[in-house]
Amino acid sequence: MQGRYELLIENEEAMVALGGYLAEALGGKGIVFLHGDLGAGKTTFSRGVLRYLGHQGAVKSPTYTLVEPYEVNGHKVYHFDLYRLADPEELEFIGGRDYFNEVALCLVEWPSRGQGELPEADLDITFDYDLPGRKATIIAGTEAGKKALNKIRSLQEGG
Repeated sequence: MQGRYELLIENEEAMVALGGYLAEALGGKGIVFLHGDLGAGKTTFSRGVLRYLGHQGAVKSPTYTLVEPYEVNGHKVYHFDLYRLADPEELEFIGGRDYFNEVALCLVEWPSRGQGELPEADLDITFDYDLPGRKATIIAGTEAGKKALNKIRSLQEGG
């Protein structure tokens, strides 16, 4: 099993599709860290995850609320944006520990801001600009992450 996968993402539609592949591969549960500069596609990717699970409403980055909860077709999804987190211990004040459990999917933008207070990620995804599209580097951090990564690779490559 390989623990790393890199791919080019040509446009927004492909980014949303990649989010769907991740949702399918993880079965709607797990911990995913999302890295990348502002505008790199983290929220668009998260929208793809939520759309795949059946969410029809808007998906925005929870920059000011820190976390946006969703309950979709029996799946709990927590979309975090830690960009404005001043101290990792602030996660404890918002009940961060309660969000990270085995029955939820946690998408965490800017996880470096919560370093030391976050559990290990199943998948760590970095989005980089590769104009006109993006490049995604996916690294598995757990055994569940490795299985999901292989499934994402298979779905992405049409297998």
